[in-house]
Amino acid sequence: MKRESTITVLGAGYVGLTSAVLFAHAGYKVYLVEPLEKRLKIIKSGKSFFYEKGINELLEPAINDKRLIPTDNYAVCIPESDIVFSCVGTPDNPDGSSNLSYVFSAAEQTATHAKPGLIYVQKSTVPVGTGEKIEQLFVEKKVDVSYVSNPEFLRESTAINDTLYFDRVVAGGTNTKAVQSVLDVYHQLESRRDDIADLAGIDRVKQTGQYIATTRNSAELVKVASNAFLALKISFANSIAKLADAADADINQVMDAVGADPRIGRAFLNAGRGYGGGCFPKDVSGLISSALSYGVDLEIMQEAQNENDSMPGYIIGKLENAINGSLEGKRIAVLGLAFKAGTSDVRKSPGIKMCNLLHNHGTIVTAYDPQANEEAREDLDKGVMLHGTIDSAIKDVDAIIIATDWPEFLHYPLDDYRSNHAIIFVDAVNRFSPTEVKTAGFTYIGVGRS
Repeated sequence: MKRESTITVLGAGYVGLTSAVLFAHAGYKVYLVEPLEKRLKIIKSGKSFFYEKGINELLEPAINDKRLIPTDNYAVCIPESDIVFSCVGTPDNPDGSSNLSYVFSAAEQTATHAKPGLIYVQKSTVPVGTGEKIEQLFVEKKVDVSYVSNPEFLRESTAINDTLYFDRVVAGGTNTKAVQSVLDVYHQLESRRDDIADLAGIDRVKQTGQYIATTRNSAELVKVASNAFLALKISFANSIAKLADAADADINQVMDAVGADPRIGRAFLNAGRGYGGGCFPKDVSGLISSALSYGVDLEIMQEAQNENDSMPGYIIGKLENAINGSLEGKRIAVLGLAFKAGTSDVRKSPGIKMCNLLHNHGTIVTAYDPQANEEAREDLDKGVMLHGTIDSAIKDVDAIIIATDWPEFLHYPLDDYRSNHAIIFVDAVNRFSPTEVKTAGFTYIGVGRS
């Protein structure tokens, strides 16, 4: 793909906006299609509508220099585009399967305006077999378009870093030249990544990633299989944490030693309130549903999903036992509403689930998050009281739950937590020292850290 080639990115979510702004800084002319007027207006102003470190520093100059052109009109950009990246949403259906209406709508609208030789890249996570259906759609529309699956592996809160300093780029398709053209986009991005990192204000990383060309179906299966395995590791750690609670062991010590085995590795063997966000829950349920459509029953993933869903309630149960068997009328502060630190995303947030469980127990719930208060408001029960600071959220409470490991929470002095009356400290992310918490005068509750 030549430098002067034009790229269009469909969808301005975490994946789409990050990809678009980085491709623009790599030297491409990039259109970004976003149909939601509110999002589009914010992006045109040079700002992101979600929190992600470094993205505003890249977005504003790309918009001002007209290297990145936001629009809501396919007809403006598709006819002059050489490559289109589809990054549209794939929400859950009620049965857990992936809703692909946006995926097929984007492909149909692209086909209406595509010039011959267009490369259509599916970057959103989709069930295996989706690409075959989109290719058939292009055949029916009688357009000369090559389909490539290019799954994303970025993590929210480190999206720019993950895209610049990738461990692997996977591209799969039946047209090998089209596959290579997609890989060439990342080669060009890699050649400029240090300068882009400096502009974004993130650290340079010594990282040599792999470029992996596969078949179309293999590429589609790579992403969901990767996320499913990571989710499985988290759920495994949580199941052993429950045993550690019963057997008076420390799950952090256990997993440190288990993870020291290079065949296993320590990453994602972290017990706590479970995973959330827009990827793991959706990808696990989507993989289970997709496998069933092929006649394969992934019981192991169903159990991992059940284990994860149980963790917020398990933690609340431990708190209830420690607070004399009843939560009714107690004042509890939940710190952390984003599903993880470094992002404002609250989708499937364990912190929000714990807030609502506590409220259902008749608890007076206060909550605070450094970035996600507004996004969380819609998902929280009406009785949960949002606060603008740690100090106001924890004032005169009986217990504090740390539900997200924001640095602001980890570095807040334990004596200051204790001075606000709380007597029980719930470490739902297993990031505090039980000894230090107890020394500060609390009753400590962790996950698998009896």
